[in-house]
Amino acid sequence: MQINPPLAERLRPKSLDDYIGQEHLVGPGSVLRSMIETGHVASFILWGPPGVGKTTLASIIAKTTNSPFYTLSAVSAGVKDVREVLEKCKTDSRSMFSQGRPILFIDEIHRFSKSQQDSLLGAVENGTVTLIGATTENPSFEVIRPLLSRAQVYVLNSLGEEQLQKLLERALSTDEVLKKRKVEIESTTALFRFAGGDARKLLNILDLLEQSTRQDKPIVINDATVTNHLQQNPSAYDKNGEMHYDIISAFIKSIRGSDPDAAVYWLARMIAGGEEPEFIARRMAILASEDIGLANPNALLLANATFDMIHKIGWPEGRIALSECAIYLANSAKSNTAYKAINAALDFVDTTGNLPVPLHLRNAPTKLMKQLDYGKNYLYAHDYPGNFVRQQFLPDGIQGTRFWHPGNNASEAKMMQLYNLRWGDDGNE
Repeated sequence: MQINPPLAERLRPKSLDDYIGQEHLVGPGSVLRSMIETGHVASFILWGPPGVGKTTLASIIAKTTNSPFYTLSAVSAGVKDVREVLEKCKTDSRSMFSQGRPILFIDEIHRFSKSQQDSLLGAVENGTVTLIGATTENPSFEVIRPLLSRAQVYVLNSLGEEQLQKLLERALSTDEVLKKRKVEIESTTALFRFAGGDARKLLNILDLLEQSTRQDKPIVINDATVTNHLQQNPSAYDKNGEMHYDIISAFIKSIRGSDPDAAVYWLARMIAGGEEPEFIARRMAILASEDIGLANPNALLLANATFDMIHKIGWPEGRIALSECAIYLANSAKSNTAYKAINAALDFVDTTGNLPVPLHLRNAPTKLMKQLDYGKNYLYAHDYPGNFVRQQFLPDGIQGTRFWHPGNNASEAKMMQLYNLRWGDDGNE
């Protein structure tokens, strides 16, 4: 008896025309499509949730550009494996039969150690290989800076309902197995909800429905059928617990909304589902900066200590540190003024460009710089009462521009009181 490959594999796109989603990257005139069409593909890292087409996109690029294609999984590959693949890439790069530079695709590149990532630098820099990495984690946390500087990061988004609907229709109309079955679609709410923007999950659910329905019966897709099947066999579509991104979202929003009980509940759901503790701790550290910030600076210290504790003690005791941190953050005063301030400043910089640094703020390590008045008339704050003296710190023409505005909490009220005492109500001069 012949066993068919999984539906997700049978329906894997072979070209950009078959690729669903990520129009901002592969749509007409987009950056990746332009690279593919010109055949000049630079190294990059794809960052996005599972099931949005990272591996598929890398494969399509290699096929379209006629490039040798090598894959490594950071879960199982070591430094020796990386070096062996790079040697093969060197051989291919000298070959007359391949049009494009060899492409090395590394899945879950965030799991690579520093030494493994270091081993890639030379080959990427000298053009031996085009690196395409895939990660579900923020590359700025997990990928070493030298590698990040050599590879552009592109963000992939979860599939929306319209894209999931298109994927469903394609599966029913083109798959050789499903075309032979009668399918009745009564509702898709639960199907799309359980898929959670993940194409692979959606196709695995369809696979489950097809395999569990007798050949002489129609495959019925409605909310009750989908929910019942997944409750009976949740591992059929997500071995690490359902709705990974929905649950972390609920966890973060519960802390932001100051509900410690809900925060602990969602924390328990993640722990029970096998979530990586570092992922949870990392998200709490981000929240401590973004949503609590200056209202309680100790929150960031505790979140950072929790992340450190997880590495030191592991499971199962690590759950206690996570719980303590989640409850503390939920009960803490909240402020997003630091988050808003840096975003406002970035927008301002994007609009105004590289304004020159005032001469008195510039460093003057050489005689020539001193002759050019670098550092002249700078006032050293510690030479003045209260370690403060008014002077201009912003570029010429934008003095008095405000980016930080205090929140309505005791901590920032004290900060603003001191700010006004130093600068007056009109801001800095």
